[in-house]
Amino acid sequence: MRKSFLFTSESVSEGHPDKVADQISDTVVDLFLAKDSQARIACETLTTTQLVVLAGEIRGKGIYENGEWAPGVLDEIEAAVRNTVREIGYEQAGFHWNEFRFENNLHGQSAEIAMGVDESGNKDEGAGDQGIMFGYATDETPGLMPATLYYSHKILETMAADRHSGAAPFLEPDAKSQVTLAYEDEKPVRATALVVSTQHKKGYCEKGEDANPALYAELRDYVTGVMKASLPAGFVTDETAIYINPTGAFEIGGPDGDAGVTGRKIIVDTYGGAAPHGGGAFSGKDPTKVDRSAAYVARYLAKNVVAAGLAKRVTIQLSYAIGIAEPLSVYVDTHGTGTVPEATLEEVLPKLVRLTPKGIREHLKLNAPIYKKTAAYGHFGRDAEGDHFTWEKTDLVDALKAAVAA
Repeated sequence: MRKSFLFTSESVSEGHPDKVADQISDTVVDLFLAKDSQARIACETLTTTQLVVLAGEIRGKGIYENGEWAPGVLDEIEAAVRNTVREIGYEQAGFHWNEFRFENNLHGQSAEIAMGVDESGNKDEGAGDQGIMFGYATDETPGLMPATLYYSHKILETMAADRHSGAAPFLEPDAKSQVTLAYEDEKPVRATALVVSTQHKKGYCEKGEDANPALYAELRDYVTGVMKASLPAGFVTDETAIYINPTGAFEIGGPDGDAGVTGRKIIVDTYGGAAPHGGGAFSGKDPTKVDRSAAYVARYLAKNVVAAGLAKRVTIQLSYAIGIAEPLSVYVDTHGTGTVPEATLEEVLPKLVRLTPKGIREHLKLNAPIYKKTAAYGHFGRDAEGDHFTWEKTDLVDALKAAVAA
């Protein structure tokens, strides 16, 4: 591990077109799980100018059975999708929650997949697909997340809160942030570059026919203030390069400015590039899909390892085969920071949490409508709130310490 270096992560707001798609997909997941906790959902969303398209495979009692939709469900889906877009704040000529064209192309799940995944007789529930999943934790922030991603999220969360409250009425929903930090002795110490591109109301631009220097200065000063408040004291210095809407104008945004698709912001969803990603997206999938649930439990285990003081940072990999319940492998890397052998952790962790799809779902209480909140500003590093973000709890610490000491 290098001691001194620069590292960068980015985030995108809830109004970014790909995040609009993620939130719509998870809205469908929540709607169906509220009706049937064992529902099977794989919902993909496409958003573009005045259009939202759903596609994927589903199954569930009171939802879609024997090749037919339950009465009223199609209307419920459309209403829920439009409400999600309304809550994000899109009431623009190019994308309006009450005016976009809506297509629902969801259909029944393959019987072959169901045969491999469902419990039957002595067969345990199998993984919904093959794949590799990673979990990561680091002690460089209180939430045990990479600092570059943590502060990128924080900047945009603050801006969104101010937009919704009316404190920053010149902001529109679409935005991106990027944070570059200097690390010394493996710890973040200062920001070398900060970038925010935010959609804005007419006139709040530096260039173009609508440019208004006074309004742009208001936007620039506001965003600069959010940047400084979001990072630790002293991180933003006179040497920090700050870029705010570097193209000069950002009036056309969201799905009208760029098409959005579910699952295109997986690095924003996870660790900002500081750790590997298995490749599978999370949003739109029910928790039998190990792309989602196994990534959540891998984060849970990694966070508890760091919280227990057994490593300063750790990466955990799990792998699965479709239709097979138990993971094919469990791999732990403490990056030279561990206080116990990695092989010990590989032996102990599966004994603390059963790492089958059903075991994960039951331990983390994943068969519930809890996913829409995950679909913007990261699936990890959030505060556990009741049944939400259960994978962020550190309730394994005592058991983990006892297990490695035995």
